[in-house]
Amino acid sequence: MKNYIKYIALIVLVISGTSCKKYLETAPDLRATVNTPAKVSELLVTAYPHANYQVFCEAISDNAEDKGIEAGGGDPLNRDPWFFEDVRSRDTDSPDFYWYGCYKAIAAANQALEVIRNADNPQDYVGQKGEALVARAYAHFMLVTIFSKVYDPATAGVDPGIPYVLEPEKEVVKKYSRKTVADVYEQIEKDLVEGLPLLSVVNYSVPKYHFTPAAAHAFATRFYLFKRDYTKVVEHANLVFPGGDITPNLRDFVTPTFRKLEPVAMSMLYSNATNPANILLQEAESWWGRNFASYRYALTIGLVNKTLWASNVSGGTWAYGIYGRELTYNLRKYKEHFVYTNQGGDTGNGYNMIPLFSAEEVLFNRAEANAQLGNQTDALKDLNAFGSKRLFVSSANPVYSAAAHEITVDKINNFYSSKSIKEGLIKTILDFKRAEFMFEGIRWFDILRHNLPVVHTTADLTKTYVLGPNDPRRVFQIPKEVEMAGIERNPR
Repeated sequence: MKNYIKYIALIVLVISGTSCKKYLETAPDLRATVNTPAKVSELLVTAYPHANYQVFCEAISDNAEDKGIEAGGGDPLNRDPWFFEDVRSRDTDSPDFYWYGCYKAIAAANQALEVIRNADNPQDYVGQKGEALVARAYAHFMLVTIFSKVYDPATAGVDPGIPYVLEPEKEVVKKYSRKTVADVYEQIEKDLVEGLPLLSVVNYSVPKYHFTPAAAHAFATRFYLFKRDYTKVVEHANLVFPGGDITPNLRDFVTPTFRKLEPVAMSMLYSNATNPANILLQEAESWWGRNFASYRYALTIGLVNKTLWASNVSGGTWAYGIYGRELTYNLRKYKEHFVYTNQGGDTGNGYNMIPLFSAEEVLFNRAEANAQLGNQTDALKDLNAFGSKRLFVSSANPVYSAAAHEITVDKINNFYSSKSIKEGLIKTILDFKRAEFMFEGIRWFDILRHNLPVVHTTADLTKTYVLGPNDPRRVFQIPKEVEMAGIERNPR
């Protein structure tokens, strides 16, 4: 198990590798050497969480079923969330690991912002300031989403949030306040609104690993969707790609070129920086690429039949390719990058490239916002654009037919028997997203936003576990060490 430094914002001493005592006693320290735009840009490489939330977010959602004892006893990282229990492991891919990963990122962003504030030529750091502000907003948003109650305008003013850290830490154990979800959202929006206009792609050798304007607008669509400010969701979605045209950037699973790819090539393409669908990527220390197919609580044939092979409102067939066997069904999304820590042995760490924001999510966010705003024509347009890249007649006839597969109001009403077209559109969007983002954790975010219950039943059908809309276990537990900083943990 990794040794965690037991205070919240792991400042730049983590990045530099020095000890806490040495760091606090040394002057000048690392901040005195980060004194040029280029060096601040290097520091900002660490202003993103190098940790993965997908492992526990998938396991707690309805995108995971029990494969049975044949799949083993279950790794706590996968088992505990499925049983709606606090995760016992603190290793890589745990909620604790992600918590600290976010605060390390925040520490780097705050360090960069302090350098910029003290610079003699702050005008030379405009792009770096924008990236630091938006990266800080993103890490705090992910923390409040996972470790606090979901944003509800009726209760956000009293629901406990997470500490919003605005300055580099200079104390070993500093006292913090969780404040409220509303306070956290207000500061996220402040950082996002201030930072976004400052961004530029000019500063990045590989833009897909940084908050470019496109990535920041994509983040804004998710933030405002949670905040229920649907007009702003549409506004920001229209600014991600030139002219607001998302369709050319969607992954095309129907094209013969893609369907002829070998599985390994599919996995590599999915998270490749050259893929136009990927808006923001992040390298994360994670064993997800190695374990996601073999985990006991994951994709089963029963779940495949409910989602990827189920009938859908279009009348077409999903073009998703299912790989593996009974205990390892999967979609080709991840390929592990193993980094040796002992060149003379076989030990090391696994890494995955995680798509943090994609063209598909932006399209769905815009579609849902338009549905909420009553703009059904625009919502249907986005849904049909997505369908053109994911639907075909059958595996024997893998051709999309606009005439046969068009999603219409009548089809939605007939398929869902909804009380309103808005309700039917949102159900369509959520079903499509559930299939699209299998193994990516986004289904859990939708479950939170729409207060959906989750029901897990053991493979032998003897026990059923229900996570209702008001269950406190919907909020992941924060690390025990934070009590040292005066912060209360989540109720159980």
